[in-house]
Amino acid sequence: MAHAEVKAGVCGFTTRITATSEDGQTVKLSIQTQCPNIKPLETELTEVDGFAECFSKLGESSIYQISKKYCKHPGCPVPSALIKAVEVACGIALPVDVEMKIEA
Repeated sequence: MAHAEVKAGVCGFTTRITATSEDGQTVKLSIQTQCPNIKPLETELTEVDGFAECFSKLGESSIYQISKKYCKHPGCPVPSALIKAVEVACGIALPVDVEMKIEA
C-alpha cells in the first residue's frame, strides 16, 4: 500500500492518494481531492495496470490520458504523484518523498 499527499502549490488544493495492489500489478486507487479539476478522477480512475502505467512513455499512461481530460494546468503534480504511488504499490519503487522547491 502507498499513500501520497499532494499540496499542489499556489492553487492551495490538497489531494490524497492511496494505491493498493494484491498481486503487484493491478492497482486500486483511492483519490480524495479539493480540486474541482482533479475531482472527476475520484470516480474515473479507480484501477490501473501498474506495469502499463509505470513503463509507459511520459504522458502516454492511462493516468495521464485521463488526467488531461480534466486537469487544466500542465504543471499540476497530481498525475506524477499518482504514478509514484502506483510504483510503490507494485513494489517497483521505494516510498521516498519527492520534493520541488520553486523560488524567484
